[in-house]
Amino acid sequence: MTDMPAGVRPDWVDDDLFGFESRFVEIDGNLVHYVDEGPADAPILLFLHGNPTWSFLWREVIAALRDDHRCLALDYPGFGLSVPARGYRFGPEEHAAVVTGFVEALDLTGVTLVGQDWGGPIGLTAALRRPGTARRLVFANTWAWPANGDPWFELASRVGGAAPMRLLARRTDLLINAFLATGHHRRKPTTAEMAHYRRAQDTPERRRASATLPGCITGSRAFFTDLEAGLPDLAGLPTLIVWGGADKVFRPKERERLEAAFPEHETVIVDDAGLYVASDAPEEFVAALRSW
Repeated sequence: MTDMPAGVRPDWVDDDLFGFESRFVEIDGNLVHYVDEGPADAPILLFLHGNPTWSFLWREVIAALRDDHRCLALDYPGFGLSVPARGYRFGPEEHAAVVTGFVEALDLTGVTLVGQDWGGPIGLTAALRRPGTARRLVFANTWAWPANGDPWFELASRVGGAAPMRLLARRTDLLINAFLATGHHRRKPTTAEMAHYRRAQDTPERRRASATLPGCITGSRAFFTDLEAGLPDLAGLPTLIVWGGADKVFRPKERERLEAAFPEHETVIVDDAGLYVASDAPEEFVAALRSW
C-alpha cells in the first residue's frame, strides 16, 4: 500500500467484490478515497465506517440501494485506500475534520448520515460543524458521548491504547483478525473479504490508523464532550437505529442512550447480528432502511 501511486486503485481490489468506481479527492492534504454510486439527483446516503474497516464494509448495502439512492462512502485517511497527509494524527478529531471537508468539497446537503462504530461520533461532529448537512440519521452500534467513567470502555481504551498493544497492532493483523471475527455472528467473513481488510493495512505504517483509535475512546474526551453538548441541535432529526443484538462491544445501554438522545427514532434490533451489522446481516439492514 505504501508504494501504491496516489489516486490509483490497487490491483488487489476485486471488482466482483467491490464493484464500484474508486474516486479520490484531496482534503487538507489527505488523498481521500470514496465511492459515489447511484443517480446524482436521488436521495443521498453517506456511509461512515468504524475501526478497523473501510468503505468495503458497506459494499452489499450500497449494491442493494444504488438504483434509487445516491450512495457515498469514504475511507478516513490511513484506512482503506485513502492516503494521509504528512503529520496526520489519526484521531476522531482529524477524521471529523476530513468528513466535514469532504461534505463541503462535494457540496452535500440534506443527506441521510449512516454511521457505524466510530462513524457515529465522527459523522455527527461533521453534521454539527456544517449545519444543513444531515436531514436524517442512521446509527448502527455506535455511541456519541464521553466513555470516561464507564468501566468497560475505560478498560478497552486503557488496554487497547497502551504502548505494547499499539505496537502489536501495528506489527500484526491483530485488530482485523480479532474485530472482524468477533464482530460477525450470523456469518463468517470469507477468505477473500478478510484479505481486503488485511491488504488495506498491510504495513506497520498503514496499521497506525486502526492502532490509534482504541486509545482515543477515553483519550479524546474533549472531542466527545463537545459532541455530547451539541446533540440537542440534532435531536429533532428523524433517526433509525439498526442494532446488532449479539454485539459484545456496544451493549443495550448504549442503544437506549441513543434512543433517549434522539426521540424521533425507530429501532430495529437484529438479534443474531454483531458489531458489523451491515455486513453481518445486509438484507435486514437494507430492509430496515427501505421500510423506514
